[in-house]
Amino acid sequence: MSTPTSHRRSLIAGTVGNFVEWYEFGAYGFFATVIAANFFSTTSTSDSESLIKTYASFALAFFFRPIGAAIFGRVGDRIGRRPTLILVLLLMTGSTTLIGVLPTYASVGAAAPWLLTLVRALQGLSAGGEFGGAVSIMTEFAPPGRRGRYGAWQSFTVALGLLAGAGLAAILATALSKEALTDWGWRVPFLVALPLGLVALWLRLRLEETPSFARAQAAVTEPGPAGAGEVAKAIALGIGRLMGWSAAGYTFLVVMPSYLQATLNATFQQALVATVLANAGFAASILPAGRLSDRIGRRPVMVTGAALVVVLAFPLLNLLQDKEAGTAAKGAAVFVAGLVVGLMAGPGPAMLSEMFPTRARYTGLGLAYSLSNAVFSGSAGLIITELIKRTKNIDIPAWYVVVTCAVSVVALLTLRGDDHRRELRD
Repeated sequence: MSTPTSHRRSLIAGTVGNFVEWYEFGAYGFFATVIAANFFSTTSTSDSESLIKTYASFALAFFFRPIGAAIFGRVGDRIGRRPTLILVLLLMTGSTTLIGVLPTYASVGAAAPWLLTLVRALQGLSAGGEFGGAVSIMTEFAPPGRRGRYGAWQSFTVALGLLAGAGLAAILATALSKEALTDWGWRVPFLVALPLGLVALWLRLRLEETPSFARAQAAVTEPGPAGAGEVAKAIALGIGRLMGWSAAGYTFLVVMPSYLQATLNATFQQALVATVLANAGFAASILPAGRLSDRIGRRPVMVTGAALVVVLAFPLLNLLQDKEAGTAAKGAAVFVAGLVVGLMAGPGPAMLSEMFPTRARYTGLGLAYSLSNAVFSGSAGLIITELIKRTKNIDIPAWYVVVTCAVSVVALLTLRGDDHRRELRD
């Protein structure tokens, strides 16, 4: 029986693992230039080549997400959300902590980037299993008419995790010398994941199984071929609806620090401040967007967010490139960039959850999200950095988010207007 206490526990237990995951992914993105110097830099490689290799490792972890989503999603749809999310959390915490103790290129030579890549692959597996389970837990426990609000907490903890990673990076960059930061300071954010993970584990051990899963398990044990085909079509459509959110989110919220440093010659501290502002804008709009989608529907809110990215991407980026523009104007630009992404991220989890039946929800929404993120988030830094290097066109980030968000607008227009009022399918 679903109770207010189980509702609260589902929110806390669902979001805490997601916070740890995105805190780490944010920290890796924010310290990309430092990690490049420690793990991929040799006397024969340039700074841009090392950064591209770092983003390649970053992208590889994202491409392990769909594998994790398929493996853990299958387990979660068979034996339950709770035990699967506990297993995922243990893998995530262990692999993140390992990054903080890995030897660098200076210590072990060519083995260093391979070790880092292996750990990133383990992180990708765990991250792939996290989203589907967390969103299933939150939306299946949500009271009637509040799935958008409950699901939005998943996206909100993405913002909190990225802000925490950026905040700690900013503190370390301010408190430590450049030499100390490069030598050992970059390890601190990854080691902090251990106590965070232990707290998250305690919370998930107290979690109950969802009523939706209990009903579905009692009624049906295995989807037939027609059900599998329906799920596959929903996954493909879900990727189209998410690709703009994935691309714009990572471009504005994670890749921006390295772009500002490598392309616009900003300092590390300036880039981090800009990222904090972007993530603050992102966080500010997520929960209101989720609540609004419970009232007027997922479609109008998400289409508005994607369309605004298409309209504003070039003006906002050109403002950042303008050397005559004031600091306040540039700060407002990155804040607005985060704000419009939040309009897609707030209703997004509930929208995905409503696309799949309970017996395939963990797997289906996890695969849609992880495949979209693998292609359009994980590869964002690699694609943008490589294209700028080849074309010398500093507007590449804007082109990237405009094209992907334009496709998402078309896909989002296929949403039914009353999906937010319908019961989740068992």
